Amino acid sequence: MKYILVTGANGQLGKSIQEVAKNYTELRFDFKSSKELDITNIAQVHSIFSTNKYDYCINCAAYTNVEQAEKNPEIAFRINEEAVKNLAKNCLEAEVVLIHISTDYVFDGEKKTPYTVNDIPNPINEYGKSKLEGEKYIQKTLNKYFIIRTSWLYSKKYGNNFYKTIVEKAKRGEILSVTDEQIGCPTNALNLALFIMEKIVNENVNFGIKHFTDDIPMTWYDFAKLILQENSIENNSILKKEKNYRTFAIRPKNSVLE
Repeated sequence: MKYILVTGANGQLGKSIQEVAKNYTELRFDFKSSKELDITNIAQVHSIFSTNKYDYCINCAAYTNVEQAEKNPEIAFRINEEAVKNLAKNCLEAEVVLIHISTDYVFDGEKKTPYTVNDIPNPINEYGKSKLEGEKYIQKTLNKYFIIRTSWLYSKKYGNNFYKTIVEKAKRGEILSVTDEQIGCPTNALNLALFIMEKIVNENVNFGIKHFTDDIPMTWYDFAKLILQENSIENNSILKKEKNYRTFAIRPKNSVLE
């Protein structure tokens, strides 16, 4: 029976993994929230790896606030780079396969076609830079790892995300101004969780960088429209295209992953 540590287990992906894990009785899980396991704490991480015989570590812990990362990059780098180094070192010592979740934001968005795993990253904001540094260290340190880049991750149940925000605002009858200046592939966290589970169950040894999305490119405006239709609340709100969407962080215009 494979024993799997899941860090950041209370986030939207961690919760989604907990949901699908019930169907994998041949696997055993140790779900740790950020409060239960602080991956920036060297001693704490070493202790849990040395007292448990894990086969896999799924790292769902990350700093994902793109705007705040721009204003306080040291926080993003502490969690997305330094803490990842900490996990990678312990995975190496304990012979644990690391499954690390990364992002489309490692790319600059200038490419006109979908990004492949062979494209050279060139992040344009602090969040993307911090995630790329974590990726680099894993590749330098480990042979047995999966770096799974995904894009526009959302859950219909868990966490704070674009999907839930649109639904809540629409139900309140608010005007929704949504940009159509960016294109990506919204990805349901449940589907990503299933993809990760299959890697483990099938004992996949085709290690390295992988891209996983729900494979339907669209703008944020298109996604908002889809969300409203799916929840039958088109008439509860007014959806407007926003051409001059302003953010503190520069964001890639095209972050479609192949």
